[in-house]
Amino acid sequence: MKVKPLTVGPILGAVTGDTARIFGRGEYKLSRKKSILPCVGVARIRALDSSDYDPPIFFKMSPAFDTSGVAVFDELSSETEYEYQIGYFLSKKEEVDQANINLDWSKVHTKQFQTASTDPKKSRSFIFGSCRYLLKLFGSWFDDRGDKTFESILKQINSGTTTNSLLMVGDQIYADDLNAIGADRTIEEFFSRYQETFTQPHIRELMGQIPTYMTLDDHEIEDNWPSKASPKDWVTLFPVAIHAYITYQMSHSPLFEIVDDKADVIGSPSKLWYKFTDGCCDFFVTDTRTERDEAESSDPASEEREIINEDQFEALKKWLADGSERVKFVASAVPFFPDFKKTELDKWSGYLHQRTELLEFIRTNKIKRVVFLSGDVHCSMSAELLCSEDPDFKIISLISSAFFWPYPHKSGSFQLSGKLKTTSLTSHNYTLTNAGPAHFDDNFSRVTCDLNSLKFQVFQRLGKLLGEKEHSF
Repeated sequence: MKVKPLTVGPILGAVTGDTARIFGRGEYKLSRKKSILPCVGVARIRALDSSDYDPPIFFKMSPAFDTSGVAVFDELSSETEYEYQIGYFLSKKEEVDQANINLDWSKVHTKQFQTASTDPKKSRSFIFGSCRYLLKLFGSWFDDRGDKTFESILKQINSGTTTNSLLMVGDQIYADDLNAIGADRTIEEFFSRYQETFTQPHIRELMGQIPTYMTLDDHEIEDNWPSKASPKDWVTLFPVAIHAYITYQMSHSPLFEIVDDKADVIGSPSKLWYKFTDGCCDFFVTDTRTERDEAESSDPASEEREIINEDQFEALKKWLADGSERVKFVASAVPFFPDFKKTELDKWSGYLHQRTELLEFIRTNKIKRVVFLSGDVHCSMSAELLCSEDPDFKIISLISSAFFWPYPHKSGSFQLSGKLKTTSLTSHNYTLTNAGPAHFDDNFSRVTCDLNSLKFQVFQRLGKLLGEKEHSF
């Protein structure tokens, strides 16, 4: 049986010290009787220093998820190099005689990756960014200039720069790239958008070898979701967009539990936020888009406004206070701070009650090494937040955006000093410091950290270093 190359992927998703999840898409075929021949996914792995592959594992490629599936490897060793092959074949039966099947892997590429570190003191280096525009023109042709960004990241990796993970914190697709003209509305259109986005050659190569973690922002659905959503949008557009998002961005994430050596992606998840750990870094990847409650109020200080719901808010606080002593990275699609000088209801600045409550929680519980990772605003910069009444308090904000935006960038006017807006929940003054400079070119960022400090580097789309800053904990 000849193993066919994937039509989308592989995407190396969540990787721990002993497991790895890999996403792949096949393509079904109609039989002579016009029935669908099932796609069966297959993958195999071996340690880089091993001459033999482990027995292959088989996984279902579900038509409900655009003929895709997730392979799960377990019983791996931490900080170890592995190579793998993954593909699919067509079968007349969904159940495969695994013991007697003879597989030909000659057409399938081999990929390599390294498992995560379980050492809580191990330094880490990762890439993060957001907002990769891929314009669809004349109904089908896509602009591929944004793939240059991922080519530059690959050049760093191929030159020997250690890269432990890739975080994409929103707007991995622009389903509404021309807003009302040509916006995606059907599941076929959303699936097609993801297929085109994730098969550009350089991002495809990158995601096949570096553990990749994602969260959504508005353009996975529509601009500024849900501020303009109609009741009809909630029952037509939203379910379609989220189903495609789960298929291509969440199915290989830690969101889904591993059940019987398989990633359980059956049914609809009750949440879209998740956590993971690698070395000295803990990550909480938030969902700041689908749980919003704007409470029909334009007052950013309203207690009724929520950017995340109570369950996620309490889970975030519990995670922050778990005493791990690692660096606590909170991935939020929209910035926690700095704010625009003009009030912006779409960011955390539009949900001041929750932001103030979270600041007070971090301060009163004396939680150290808290770093927010954000995108959205089409610029990259870093900043720190201090409290004049509490010298032990410090939070760091890193913003990275955009991977690619084909139009002139607007130099937004940010508040880079002075007091951060809060509510009556606190009598303390939270003050911005060590902020900027803001880089408005297309870019990506690299974060390298240990338990004492982090280095934040911003690189232009073609690889030129735009700026570098160090922040101590």
